[in-house]
Amino acid sequence: MFGLGMQEVLVIALIVLLLFGGKKIPELMNGLGKGVKSFKDGMNGLGGEAQAEETKKEATNDGPEGK
Repeated sequence: MFGLGMQEVLVIALIVLLLFGGKKIPELMNGLGKGVKSFKDGMNGLGGEAQAEETKKEATNDGPEGK
């Protein structure tokens, strides 16, 4: 992973934890995930309508069969 050892990754994770705090990190990761998803959708040419349909499909797939 980019030539980083386990110690370096731990130091980076500790610095991020100190800068943002434990409560803020999940919010940041959620925002990052949404941003990456919208970027991928944009690269695939999905517009607003297609994106809404895709979100609707995902919501219906989370039912009892999806678990």
